[in-house]
Amino acid sequence: MICGKRKKQSRPAETLQQQQQQHHLHHQQQQPPRPGAAQPGKLSAHRAFKKLGLTDDEDIKVLLKGSLLWKIKGRQQQKQRLHRLQDDGMTIWFETRFKRAHSKHVFSILHIESVREGYQSEGQRKYGGSFPEPQCFTIVFRGKRKNLDLAAQTAEEAQRWVRGLTKLMARAEAMSQREKLEHWIHDILQRADKNKDNKMSFKEIKNMLRMINIDMNDIYAYRLFKECDRSNNDRLEEHEIEEFCTRLMARPELEEIFHGYSGEDCVLSAEELREFLRDQGEEASLQRAREIIQVYELNEKARQHDLMMLDGFTMYLLSSAGSILNQAHTGIYQDMTQPLCHYFISSSHNTYLTDNQIGGASSTEAYIRALMKGCRCVELDCWEGSNGEPVIYHGHTLTSKILFRDAIESIRDYAFKHSPYPLILSLENHCGLEQQSTMARHMKSILGDMLLTQPLDGDVPKQLPSPEQLKWKILVKGKKLPEDKSDSERGSFASSHEEETEEEDDERSTNSLQEIKPLQAKDATQISRELSDVVVYCRAVPFQSLARGLHHQEPTEMSSFSERKARKLIKESGNLFVRYNARHLSRIYPLGLKMNSANYNPQEMWNAGCQLVALNFQTPGAEMDLNDGRFLANGRCGYVLKPAWLRHGQTNFDPESPRRSTGQRPIALTIKVITAQQLPKLNKEKNSSIVDPFVRIEIHGVPVDCCKKQTEYRLNNGFNPCWNETLTFQVRVPELALVRFVVEDYDTTSSNDFVGQFTLPLPSVKEGYRHIHLLSRDGTSLSPATLFVHVKCKKM
Repeated sequence: MICGKRKKQSRPAETLQQQQQQHHLHHQQQQPPRPGAAQPGKLSAHRAFKKLGLTDDEDIKVLLKGSLLWKIKGRQQQKQRLHRLQDDGMTIWFETRFKRAHSKHVFSILHIESVREGYQSEGQRKYGGSFPEPQCFTIVFRGKRKNLDLAAQTAEEAQRWVRGLTKLMARAEAMSQREKLEHWIHDILQRADKNKDNKMSFKEIKNMLRMINIDMNDIYAYRLFKECDRSNNDRLEEHEIEEFCTRLMARPELEEIFHGYSGEDCVLSAEELREFLRDQGEEASLQRAREIIQVYELNEKARQHDLMMLDGFTMYLLSSAGSILNQAHTGIYQDMTQPLCHYFISSSHNTYLTDNQIGGASSTEAYIRALMKGCRCVELDCWEGSNGEPVIYHGHTLTSKILFRDAIESIRDYAFKHSPYPLILSLENHCGLEQQSTMARHMKSILGDMLLTQPLDGDVPKQLPSPEQLKWKILVKGKKLPEDKSDSERGSFASSHEEETEEEDDERSTNSLQEIKPLQAKDATQISRELSDVVVYCRAVPFQSLARGLHHQEPTEMSSFSERKARKLIKESGNLFVRYNARHLSRIYPLGLKMNSANYNPQEMWNAGCQLVALNFQTPGAEMDLNDGRFLANGRCGYVLKPAWLRHGQTNFDPESPRRSTGQRPIALTIKVITAQQLPKLNKEKNSSIVDPFVRIEIHGVPVDCCKKQTEYRLNNGFNPCWNETLTFQVRVPELALVRFVVEDYDTTSSNDFVGQFTLPLPSVKEGYRHIHLLSRDGTSLSPATLFVHVKCKKM
């Protein structure tokens, strides 16, 4: 149900939260730490790091000692600053000129996406020339954080950092959720231990509790503190801190589930685990149960007897096997041999921008980031440049420019690092004939055999080829001259029907910006034969009508639609637009009237079968969450097969009134939101700032399925809030639906603050008890933050 908002109280009386804490402590008193159990929260950094198994590695020793590195940024002289791997083996600290808070001059190994050697970033190519290339390297972060371009004193030292960081990243990638939690707690303990004596006073413990997002009642906190203070000196020493953290991190809800299957002996046999798997909807064989025990059980003796204890059961539920995302869908599992128009294709708009489309920076790094997220259609806005070299930027604005040639080089290097399936280059051309020919020559010489310049079978196809047939190929979307024109003739297109002109007109934002005149050649409305020849399967044509498109448009011809035009077609001719999209590619782009490069809702376009639903990848938010969720399945390859009734040319499906035309039965979706774990603090520098979290579940699909419901909020607890609230939904077209889990911080005086989210396709949701691993606003992991839910899907 949607719960009403109640007013916050600064110091509430006996609340539900306090009652839960009291029950939690009472439960812990009866459950002493088990021998052999994983012990989170060790204060010793060396012991935490030792678990990584890299303490004797020579490269890691260099990182632990630290190095003076130059930060390459701009043309000004840079000062050397110390960079060092901290003792936890998971955090890099760096010296800074400014007096900053702790969180501002460290970064986690978990947040690094890759490490590049030499001049392999835009920043290094522009400003790294004063250092020999072997001394340079770049740290690339996940999400929107900018690259860190560095130079070492020697080539050997640079190699040590590249190899060391790569090893740490590989080890971090292989860490279990429990290990990530241990390192998270260790970092908190190190910061809470103000005098660095490896002991914790009650004041330091209270400070730690606020750091981990929980405002525990002083009476209950002190009781737990004294129970762990075995030495009775009002200081928790190392083993006592371990006990405190173990009790604090107990999961009563998991223990209840565990004991429900294990009975009084508190140990799961393989047969009992099989019963749990059956209830989860998993493969429920004795062999599978034994395999799980061998992988996740921590106690060696229990493993030898095919038994599972509570810690092993917890490890299993926190692993990918216990995730809400069906692990069978994390690889390529769909048919990839159907025509391109039968797939949703991950697509980017204004790909070159790193910020807003009015005055933001253009960068080749933006292409790399989009491609590494699985994007399979990138946009290049091409304008006349100086010295005969075309440039890319957002015309009529103050955005910076990059060379077309540099963008194509970056695309060559990263086109197929994340996905082997075809990449489409969507050209928006404002160049004259001469620079158009330069563009064609650059694509041919730089991309080589990757660039498709001829039909696969040599003839004009009756339907588009498949992603499988076009593996490792780059396709160009643009205008094409009629084949009967001679080489000396040039095609001229009436500008009033230009696809690019229409998009350009939509995107001009203000009268003042329209006065900024980009360098557009007089013959930009003509197409050079060389550029025309690289367009094969994605021939851009102006859209005239659905009737003409359905009966006269060739399979290789496609049109682009503004979000406004697409929305109008869906409202007025939904079924005809679906039929059109069953045969032809459609590209949808955002209106340019939005100064901040805001996105539109892509779901309404997918409902009509539109394939290339282009979004501003540089703008995080709910719309990009939906895009990430849509392409989360099928190996994140950027291609997702449309439902059968969106692929059939004579389909009766209309997204505005779906009825039963899909042949699918509606689903009753029941989700019990049980608990959350280790939600991030929104204000890390203010210990008293603790979240009041609630969970909202959103269904995005056809209009009749769209729905939002939420839990009540829990006061002052982001560490282990408990809801036990059940939310129910009826989904009539489940194949199109996305489920978005959102955690927000309730606020009485202003809008609620975003905490984390996770979005996935409803067909990829696993039933049973599941953990949801939350993501930040820009899509990076918030590990170890999770939601714990129970899911049930029933056909109606």
